[in-house]
Amino acid sequence: MALPFGGLAEMPQDTSNYLEEVTVSAYFAEQPLLRLTTSAGVIGQPVLANQSGTSLLPALNTVPGVRMEERSPGSYRLSLRGSLLRSPFGVRNVKVYLDEIPLTDAGGNTYFNLLDAGSLRRIEVLKGPDGSLFGANSGGVVLLRPHGSPSHATSPSASLQLSGGAYGLFHQQLGVSLQPGSNYGFSVNQSYQRTDGYRQHSAMNRKSIQTVQRWKYHANRELRLIGLYSDLYYDTPGGLTAAQFAEDPRRARPSTATAPGAADQRASIRNRTVTGGLVHDAQLTPKLRHVASIFGMHTDLRNPFITNYELRDEGNIGFRTYIDYTDGAGSAVLWRINVGVEGQYGQNDIANYDNNGGVRGDKQAIDALRSSQHFYFARVRADIQRRLILEASTSLNYYGYAFKSSYPNADKVYTENRFDAEWMPRLALSYLFNPTLAWRASVSRGYSPPTIAEVRPSDKIVNTALAAETGWNYETGARWQSADRRFWVDGSLFYYRMADAIIRQLRDSGAEYFGNAGTVEQRGAELSVAAWVVEPRRTGWLQGLQVGSNLTLSRFRFGDYRVGDDDFTGNKLTGVPGSTVVSDLMIRLPFDISAYLMHNYTASIPLNDANTVFADKYHLLQAKVSWENPLGNRLVVRFFVGADNLLNQQYSLGNDINAFGGRFFNAAAPRNFYGGLAIRY
Repeated sequence: MALPFGGLAEMPQDTSNYLEEVTVSAYFAEQPLLRLTTSAGVIGQPVLANQSGTSLLPALNTVPGVRMEERSPGSYRLSLRGSLLRSPFGVRNVKVYLDEIPLTDAGGNTYFNLLDAGSLRRIEVLKGPDGSLFGANSGGVVLLRPHGSPSHATSPSASLQLSGGAYGLFHQQLGVSLQPGSNYGFSVNQSYQRTDGYRQHSAMNRKSIQTVQRWKYHANRELRLIGLYSDLYYDTPGGLTAAQFAEDPRRARPSTATAPGAADQRASIRNRTVTGGLVHDAQLTPKLRHVASIFGMHTDLRNPFITNYELRDEGNIGFRTYIDYTDGAGSAVLWRINVGVEGQYGQNDIANYDNNGGVRGDKQAIDALRSSQHFYFARVRADIQRRLILEASTSLNYYGYAFKSSYPNADKVYTENRFDAEWMPRLALSYLFNPTLAWRASVSRGYSPPTIAEVRPSDKIVNTALAAETGWNYETGARWQSADRRFWVDGSLFYYRMADAIIRQLRDSGAEYFGNAGTVEQRGAELSVAAWVVEPRRTGWLQGLQVGSNLTLSRFRFGDYRVGDDDFTGNKLTGVPGSTVVSDLMIRLPFDISAYLMHNYTASIPLNDANTVFADKYHLLQAKVSWENPLGNRLVVRFFVGADNLLNQQYSLGNDINAFGGRFFNAAAPRNFYGGLAIRY
């Protein structure tokens, strides 16, 4: 569970900190989650530690309204309130930051699968469109806090975790945090992960290294370096028809009379990306703070597919700067004002060739695309009598791209397509009825232009007619916590009406393309309940018992949506389950033994716009047991074993939406086990 008071990954001698109030730093300053005007989820280090450590998927799926899918090892998709419509792989429609560095590039795409789960100490998820400080998005914002980032002490520590499991799984994580001087500290996290995969042709291999370097050259000023390099390879086994899925779910997409199979073509993705930046954080006066960052990213991507062999060379540079001004300390009204700007520029060189069994053949198409975006943002927050919070914010967003073909045409100049500047206003409030109960409400506008991967998809046709998604989101909710913070309830209701929703389609060849689907009506409810039934302690046979449950209800429907003679108006939104329930149980026993159990129920999922094909509902049950053993005063060894899909469900964790030929299904692994050890100094 993404619970406000975390989980029982470690139990210090003083357990009182487990019941301290949780805070979030999503809006440039630490503030209590109870009074936040936004629907949000917080995933802390204890929650991450309850999982296997090989993937962020189970932890993210504990947040109501968030859905992460895995079509095969390494191939992930992330959805905030239904944005999987646009994501055959990667993340679109959602803005992602690593500290102050955007992982979302200038073209709107995010390679979320580059990250190792062990490199992060905390994840904050802001649900619903929020362009007030983060620019274009219509699904939400994900803020990743790496080890060594601000508010995370860099006291000397080191850790090594080794784990292995079914289907050739091996995972190694190494983390080091040191502070060799009074004003300098750094953190380095290195990882290696590989698996053969459950299905044929579904192997995965990833090597990554991440660092945060901090130099406090003045009492109130810091220079921070953030860097990430990831080398990811994974096979893409392809989707199966319902009959193939039932007969042999392990098989890769087979060949047909007109097309070879996935293994025959060695369909795969190789992604080598380096990203990083410098952040300057200065507290200029007790009231005024200034933050500036410059950053860059380069991706070398190779994608042999059924119908072609694609090469992408992607480069991005950008900057972000803002001021944070506070006033009114000790008075009836506490003010906070933010003003800033962010900009990015990207260059994408895309080449498609014949795929001759995994070997690059003759040229099919070669294009160069440039993308640029920048936005100005401002926000004013008034905290009146420490009871009523009023927020008003907006951003002005600029986006455009240009393209030039080198083959089969030889264009001499770029053709430009610039979108109109778009405002993204947001009004929000939070009212604290008493120290334990707060109500919130907000109105915000979403805006998300098409990504470069949607403008120039795998069908090799540049679609200049593709419009941006826009819409208005109306939301209300409440949070309650008991006075001792042992019990927590967080609920929200929202209505988001989106115009020109971007939908993925497939041509007869299997190549994808994107179009606008008119309107989409998204009505939803989210509820999170958590409790320390037995609060953490050091005595007795039961030294802690935590339970929780998260509920997501999604009544998402197409509005006016027609394709040719087909009318999909009123149909369920493709790829979105009507309901999900994620529940968990954490037990702490003597001798530093802990047990964790999580259950995930997902309702049936429509797989095509016509709503004629659905993925069956399923129940997933996973468990993990850990034992910690101190070796001296500083060294701790932890052994753990775990299991996934204990109920042995046959299901598809990542479906292909609107798949041609009925190839919707990507089988997930049946019941499987893992184990390992971790050493912490």
